[in-house]
Amino acid sequence: MGALGDDAAGRMVREILARFGAHDRSLVTVSRATTTKTRIVARAQQVVRVDEEDDADVTGTEVGRLLAAVEQAVGTADAVVLEDYNKGVLVPAVIEAATRAAQARGIPVVVDPKFRNFFRYRGATIFKPNRRELEAALGAAVDLDSPRALHDAVERLGVGHLLLTLGEHGMALVGPDGATHRVPTTARAVYDVVGAGDTVTAYLAVTLAAGATPLEAAIVANYAAGVEVGKSGAATVSAAEVLEAYDAHAADGTATSSGGPDRGAPAYT
Repeated sequence: MGALGDDAAGRMVREILARFGAHDRSLVTVSRATTTKTRIVARAQQVVRVDEEDDADVTGTEVGRLLAAVEQAVGTADAVVLEDYNKGVLVPAVIEAATRAAQARGIPVVVDPKFRNFFRYRGATIFKPNRRELEAALGAAVDLDSPRALHDAVERLGVGHLLLTLGEHGMALVGPDGATHRVPTTARAVYDVVGAGDTVTAYLAVTLAAGATPLEAAIVANYAAGVEVGKSGAATVSAAEVLEAYDAHAADGTATSSGGPDRGAPAYT
């Protein structure tokens, strides 16, 4: 579900979806320009990105149409991903409606937050900020070696699990009882980190929907990120590629079959 302007960029998005046989019924046309991103690439790697947009919160009847799109989309979903880019679409009413609808259907909610509505995602299954985002929201440094501090963060957020991404240091998964599992990185070639965080979010949702525990989902998502950073730009990662990555780490002794927190590949924000 998202918002597009009634302009050339918005029409292009709908045309691309139609080309791939995907529906556009969850896209709501609003009275603003479609956000466009221009990536400046040098030597096959992104140097800078220029965004052209209006990121003020949607209001009035546009919120009502977004809520209708949320109800329709969640009604047929196996998981809900709330990917917040501070673009003005995930306003509190939309966040709360999506979370309530998911809870009513018993399906997982995965959140990749930004600062504007950081504390509005109560009830999420997994809440996935990076360390900088969490510390900025809490207004204090986070002691990763303090179970009490991490437990307090989970309680304040009101979420099931906090998955804190730590760049080259991997990820930390904190449960509702404060128990923390570290998912470490494994040294490997990193070509381009663009899209790796989105890959983690997507794989979390897919694996939770398939019945995985939050820890299992975090481990699988970590392998997926390790594959993605070896590609140029925001690339897709197939299940076969994730299995291949796991097998490669198992062969060199860095993966185990126990499902424990020592399994890992690069995770990025």
